Amino acid sequence: MATTKRDYYEVLGVPRGADDGAIKKAFRRLARELHPDVSEAPDAEERFKEVVEAYEVLSNSERRDVYDRYGHEGLRSGGWAPTFDFGSVSDLFSAFFGDDVFGGGRRRQARGADVVAEVEVDLVDAAQGAKRTVPFQVAVECQTCSGSGAAPGTSLVTCKSCGGAGRLQQISRTVFGEFVRAQTCPECGGAGRFPEKPCEDCGGAGRVLEERALEVEIPPGIHDGQRIRISGEGHAGSLGARAGDVYVLVRVRPDARFVREGNDVFSTVDLTMSEAALGKRVTIPTLYGDAELDFEPGTQPGEIRVLRGRGMPVLQGYGRGDHRVLVNVAVPRRLTDEQRRLLEEFDRLSDEGTYRPDEGFFEKLKSAFR
Repeated sequence: MATTKRDYYEVLGVPRGADDGAIKKAFRRLARELHPDVSEAPDAEERFKEVVEAYEVLSNSERRDVYDRYGHEGLRSGGWAPTFDFGSVSDLFSAFFGDDVFGGGRRRQARGADVVAEVEVDLVDAAQGAKRTVPFQVAVECQTCSGSGAAPGTSLVTCKSCGGAGRLQQISRTVFGEFVRAQTCPECGGAGRFPEKPCEDCGGAGRVLEERALEVEIPPGIHDGQRIRISGEGHAGSLGARAGDVYVLVRVRPDARFVREGNDVFSTVDLTMSEAALGKRVTIPTLYGDAELDFEPGTQPGEIRVLRGRGMPVLQGYGRGDHRVLVNVAVPRRLTDEQRRLLEEFDRLSDEGTYRPDEGFFEKLKSAFR
């Protein structure tokens, strides 16, 4: 009994209007997750085949058009059957190794893979901008063979199995007519040519790994988790294709003094009960150095003082956010007999004017955010 195939868009987890980039990204993610050599799930192999089949259809504009119009039945009546074609195998290698870095003989011309590096900075550095040296490993063109993969004095030879086409075709005749099936040539891995004698330094890959370091400009206002793209500094492409890019992932270390919300920065200041009542000048740390802040007599707990323009810069824009300082009034937990007597005397001498109502806490909060 034939099993009902799942919708290919559902298999890849993409909407019907997904573009080629979204389809390729979904395929690579699922390929890494479900490959039988990686996943321990009992149904991983079947699901992996299902994902490859879905990608073979949706990554091909003609097949996708037929599928969108007529579904699985339309593909079958047209003579198509799932197979590991060159495109899906190439993208499968990319899912694990990044656009054929050392792709085991697969030598089609392809842009180099991207490199991801990571750097940590303090919040103050993220506010003011900084320079950091970022180390990473990158595949570069082998100098011995100039990227050809062939040992010096030798050359690339044409594959006899496919005649240099990189693909093998098989024609089958059925009652419905002739059907042509194409697959990647197993002898040359789809390249059409291979080294007569592989280069000893790169093993025929045409590229070798090299340690590099780049000085990266951290722009003021960058957020934790954002990436900086450096074009053309990634893995070398095959057969002279352009190199990939380097993406530097920026991690902003938390600062115990501040909390960042967007471009605004929040901090607290502790005043004693008497300081809040009598007023006090306090030194406040900011992202740009210390600032003097005067608190008037009668400062209430929960008040927010706003330091305009002392927050984070607007990334790739103009201006800066604000620094908002929340007042915390410390109430004494332990009193000596004399302190208690004085407070009781103060309370006895207090009247309605001593605690005259002022703007409420929530009104102050709204004003501060306005």
